[in-house]
Amino acid sequence: MDISSPYREGLPTTTKADRRWKSKPLPTSSKPSILLAFFSCVAWLYIAGRLWQDAENRNLLANLLKKNAEQRPKVLTVEDKLMDLGCKDLERRIVEAEMELTLAKSQGYLQNKLQQSGSSSGKRLLAVIGVYTGFGSRLKRNVFRGSSMPKGDALRKLEERGVVMRFVIGRSANRGDSLDRIIDEENQLTKDFLILEGHEEAQEELPKKAKFFFSTAIQNWDADFYVKVDDNIDLGLEGVIELLESRRGQDSAYIGCMKSGEVITEEGKPWYEPEWWKFGDEKSYFRHAGGALLILSKNLAQYVNVNSLSLKTYAHDDISVGSWMMGLQASYIDDSRLCCSNLRQDKVCSVA
Repeated sequence: MDISSPYREGLPTTTKADRRWKSKPLPTSSKPSILLAFFSCVAWLYIAGRLWQDAENRNLLANLLKKNAEQRPKVLTVEDKLMDLGCKDLERRIVEAEMELTLAKSQGYLQNKLQQSGSSSGKRLLAVIGVYTGFGSRLKRNVFRGSSMPKGDALRKLEERGVVMRFVIGRSANRGDSLDRIIDEENQLTKDFLILEGHEEAQEELPKKAKFFFSTAIQNWDADFYVKVDDNIDLGLEGVIELLESRRGQDSAYIGCMKSGEVITEEGKPWYEPEWWKFGDEKSYFRHAGGALLILSKNLAQYVNVNSLSLKTYAHDDISVGSWMMGLQASYIDDSRLCCSNLRQDKVCSVA
């Protein structure tokens, strides 16, 4: 009987090579590899954590800088600079000095100088009369000198009576040109000009001329009244002197031929007012003294002098002066003798 035939087929068999493989131990080099991999993972996690933390810090710092930049003023004010420099006390003293200077101006801080520039007797003048003129008006000036304004010694005697009279003109846009030289030469001969060095003589600058005239006149002469006259009228000088004598001692006097009228809104027409919309829906000017001849008492002229930089001007000089008077406690004196176009026999001026 062959014992290997039916019973040996279902039993597993092993060879010598298989037994040698199973009995062979694991290699010892696998443990260091595992440790190295573990420490590599730890190191990676540590580096990643640090990088994430640095990114968060940078983001936080960027937000703080952006917030501070938004809160900080982009332009330092004068007050901030003074605080940084520790000059707050100096700033306060400057403000106080400016207030004191303004107060001194309004109270007549030029008194000594003005008295020296008054009449030869040392008394206050009755009036300073400024006759508006221009570069091309020499013929008008000659006519005015012949009819309304004394010349030479007679002009000086008029000043002894307390009345200073001068032609008022500014300077050319091109300083020192032939226009300026002609006026300077004429003034050397006649000595009857008040030249406004800071004013440019031009038609469009005429409203500003009033500020320069009243400021310059009050700085040079101490008088009860300051009179503005155009050079194209015939002026009854004695009548003006009589009128002013009757008003002497009256403060806040705004004297003239009072009128109002339509505001011209159409550009290109005579007397056009560019700022017509400021005069309301009725388009009518407020009450004011006509520009041919108007008079301010000393304190009103002083007001113009002190506030000349901030006073608003309009297209016409008489409207400009009237707007300055509206904000003051001025006494409006409507005297028809100063209406140069009326038919009164005792009027003191007429259209030449």
